[in-house]
Amino acid sequence: MSNLVFSMQLVAELLGTYLSMFAGFAAMVVNKKIMMVMIYTVGPVSGAHFNPAVTVAFASCKRVAWRHVPAYMLAQVVGATLATVTVRLMFKEEQLQFLRTIPAGSDLQSLGLEFLITSYLMFAVAGTAMDKRAVGELNGHVIGAVITINSILAGPISGGSIHPARSLGPAILSNCYKKQWIYILGPTAGATTGIWFYNAMKSVKSYNEVTKFLPFLRRLAQNKV
Repeated sequence: MSNLVFSMQLVAELLGTYLSMFAGFAAMVVNKKIMMVMIYTVGPVSGAHFNPAVTVAFASCKRVAWRHVPAYMLAQVVGATLATVTVRLMFKEEQLQFLRTIPAGSDLQSLGLEFLITSYLMFAVAGTAMDKRAVGELNGHVIGAVITINSILAGPISGGSIHPARSLGPAILSNCYKKQWIYILGPTAGATTGIWFYNAMKSVKSYNEVTKFLPFLRRLAQNKV
């Protein structure tokens, strides 16, 4: 990969994270919704990670080189932080309390929820964006729907972050990092588990498809066909 191509991918990650985070943050203030747009626009350039947890998950199964992970993550955190700054400039500062992700339940409960909902998200990403048999045109719709469902399910308890950079952006701006380990560890472990679980299922299905032909292959080897 050339330096120019990689630089463009990093710009796409920063821009995609910034715009998706800005849309999400603004939605929390003005009560509107958006997500799938960024997947369709800059996704073809960078791969549409927009999420450090997803980037680590992709790297764990060799879809992204580990040496590129720090640069991707930096671009994503910068994008999320800039989105927080933009919302702060546009709206009243007292409303920014809604941007922070702070557990309403116990730490363990929030950690478990962040793990589960990010696993669900990564499973959906693997099934729609990584599997060649999937209908590519539906990627954004499926992933956007999963994020919406996750927000509804986990929002009242953990904040429904599923995104370390989404939580770090407001934390950096407010200089308050309380409980941020939950939103780093939970989504990262969840995304990695989700992608490996999907890969394992796909491997089992492929194995079963191959074994259907084993009797035929044995007879062929014995010249009985």
